Amino acid sequence: MTYSKQEVLEKSRAQGVQFIDLQFSDLHGMLKAVTIPVSKLADALEDHVWFDGSSIQGFTRIFESDMYLKPDLTTFAILPWTKKTNNVTARFICDVYMPDGSRFEGDPRYILQKQVERAARLGFDYYVGPELEFFLFARNGDGELQTLPHDKGGYFDQDLDLAAEVRCEMTHALQEMGVDVEALHHEVAEGQHEINFKYGLAVATADNALTFKHVLKSVASKRGLHATFMPKPVAKINGSGMHVHQSFFSEGKNVFFDGADTHKLSLLAKQFIAGQMFHIKAMNAIMNPLVNSYKRLVVGYEAPVNVAWATRNRSALIRIPRITPGKDQAVRCELRCPDPTANPYLAFAVMLAAGLDGIEKQMEAPEPVEEDIFDFSPKELEKRGIGFVASTLKEAIDELRDNPVIRAAVGEHSFKVYYAAKTAEWNDYRMQVTQWERDRYLEFY
Repeated sequence: MTYSKQEVLEKSRAQGVQFIDLQFSDLHGMLKAVTIPVSKLADALEDHVWFDGSSIQGFTRIFESDMYLKPDLTTFAILPWTKKTNNVTARFICDVYMPDGSRFEGDPRYILQKQVERAARLGFDYYVGPELEFFLFARNGDGELQTLPHDKGGYFDQDLDLAAEVRCEMTHALQEMGVDVEALHHEVAEGQHEINFKYGLAVATADNALTFKHVLKSVASKRGLHATFMPKPVAKINGSGMHVHQSFFSEGKNVFFDGADTHKLSLLAKQFIAGQMFHIKAMNAIMNPLVNSYKRLVVGYEAPVNVAWATRNRSALIRIPRITPGKDQAVRCELRCPDPTANPYLAFAVMLAAGLDGIEKQMEAPEPVEEDIFDFSPKELEKRGIGFVASTLKEAIDELRDNPVIRAAVGEHSFKVYYAAKTAEWNDYRMQVTQWERDRYLEFY
């Protein structure tokens, strides 16, 4: 909702708010916050709040550390789990500014806002609907995390244990935070769940995705559980994805729809799809940001690894979901490779940048592939020109380094910090000796 400064102050007084969390995202999508007493809220809304940016991943250097936060009044919400305490806390999501009043180029929210503004100049509003899957793990009496998922349920299972109850609690909390939940259910893997919320404009939806992860972790913790968005926490079962539904609207109409087309897709939509297919490996570095992300992106387990699109085929990278006849506004493309550890601001920014590049360069999408691509031989894949997403974090970050379109979308400041951090992560990983290696080689070589 849109509030004035006076309305925010009055609402805070009426609901007994004692503290304010001024939240923002670091480069890797981790939620950060400065907390102030409510007595300082009026000053914060008028003069903003200064902080040291040198200690935040991807922000400024030590000799240029002063930055300030400007609260976005539309994001005001009270944290539900604090309402019955003596420390009632509200939050704002903030934009990050430099001392001279300019926007900080490394603020992930600003990176997305710039791409959204670019689309707006072309006459398009960018809508997204992410589906963030997650696992619940139990803790023992000492608070230690267990190695197995919390339940043994499968897809759409109900009433097995308290998992269904916890999903309901999470939903109530999300709704109190202004997130419009549409459905909740158990997912395919043991201990895996999904709560879907309504699609919307990209920046507001990225705000909701950040809020979503914060709320689910907080509610799970109150129940002695741990909610994780790690893409592949358990081997040999499905991992967690963040499928993202996307569409363009112009003057209130969905411009991805074309009733005369066999697939009900406009030329614009196909160019958008072609752009994302062309840039996918560089996008992987942002949308699949962990070493562990690529343990999910393997053949099987419903994770798309082949660069193709389809109208029904869930083995394709991009799927065009069916719509009810007459529901033209619902036409969309679903990108299926992102995972929920991605920074939602950066993920949506590079997805939009790739799609716009496809439109501006009038790229042609190949024909859709409706067969199960997982059954194709290497020869058949080559014959049809079907490539692969990046197979490792190292491959993805090198593709990002060499891709001027996606690199420009992230921004040179953020790219340098991100590339250095992910290179260090990869180098640390490749020097590890795992139990699998010891079991396989130690006794035989």
